Amino acid sequence: MKSKDSAKNHRRGYLYVVLAALMWGLSGSSAKFLFNSGITPFQLVQLRLTISTVLLFLYLLIRFSSLLKISRSDIFYFILFGTVGMAGVQFTYLFTISKIKVAAAILLQYLAPSFIALHSVVFMREKLSRSTLIALIGATLGCYLVVGAYNLEILSMNIVGIISGILSAITFAWYAIHGEYGMRRYNPWTVLFYALFFGAVVWNILHPPLEAFMYAYSPVQWMWILYIAIMGTLIPFGLYLEGINLIRSTRASITATLEPITAGIISYIFLNEIMEIPQITGGVIVIASIILLQLKQEDQDDKAPSVIRAQSYKD
Repeated sequence: MKSKDSAKNHRRGYLYVVLAALMWGLSGSSAKFLFNSGITPFQLVQLRLTISTVLLFLYLLIRFSSLLKISRSDIFYFILFGTVGMAGVQFTYLFTISKIKVAAAILLQYLAPSFIALHSVVFMREKLSRSTLIALIGATLGCYLVVGAYNLEILSMNIVGIISGILSAITFAWYAIHGEYGMRRYNPWTVLFYALFFGAVVWNILHPPLEAFMYAYSPVQWMWILYIAIMGTLIPFGLYLEGINLIRSTRASITATLEPITAGIISYIFLNEIMEIPQITGGVIVIASIILLQLKQEDQDDKAPSVIRAQSYKD
C-alpha cells in the first residue's frame, strides 16, 4: 500500500512541477507581449511585485496568519533578501526578456546552478569534480550559442540584454544561496512573502511609488498583468512548493527545465520569435548541463542527507 501511495504522490508531484513550468513559460511570453505593447520592464516589475504581495498577504492573513510572524532580528535579512534577491531577480529577468528572445532570456537565467556550483568551489572550498567541470563548460558553451554570439552582428545588437541575462542568473544564484537561512527558520511561504514584500517596498521607493498603476491599460493588458502576478507568480510558486514536498527538490528543478522549452514554443507561435539551429542546440546543451549539475547535487544529498540546501524559487 505504501508503494502505491508513494507512486501516486510522485506522479502528483511531477504534475505540479510540470504545471508550474508551463505557467512560468507562458508568463515570459506574456511579459514580452506587454513590452511590445508599450509597458516598460520598470512598470511591470512594480505591478508584479505589488499585486503579488497584496494578494499573498490577504491569503496568508485569512488562512495562515501565523506564517506572517518573523523575528525582529531577521528584519534586516529579509530587507536585503527582498532587495538584492527578489527585486534584483525580477528586474534583470524581465529587462532581459524586453531586449532578447524569451527562450534565450530564460535559458540565460538557467545558468544560475552553474554560478551556485562556482560559489561552492570558490567560497566553500568544495572540490571541483569532473562532472561539475563538464557541466560548467557545457553551460558556458550552450550560453554562447543561445545568445547568438557566433554572429557578431547579433551580439552587438543584444549586448545589453545578454549582460542583463547573465546578471539575472547571478542574482538568482544569490537568491538561492542566501535563501538557505530563511528556509531553515521559516515556512517557505513566509520566506516568499517577505521577499516579495520588501522587494515591492524597495521597488516603489526606487521607482515612483505606484507609478505603474496610474496608466489606463487596455483589458487585454490587464489580463496579462494579472496573469503574470497570479498565474505566473503565486500559483506556480504554490505548485512548485507542493511538488518539492512530494518529490525531491532536485527532481523538481530538473522537471522545471520544461519552462524554456515551453517559452520557446509559445514565443514562436504567438510572437514569431524564431531561434536558429545553433541557438536551439545551445539550449539543449544548457538544459543537459543543468540536469548534470542537479543529479550530482542529488548524489551528494544522498550521501549527506542532513545537509539543508537552499530551495530555488523562480523569478
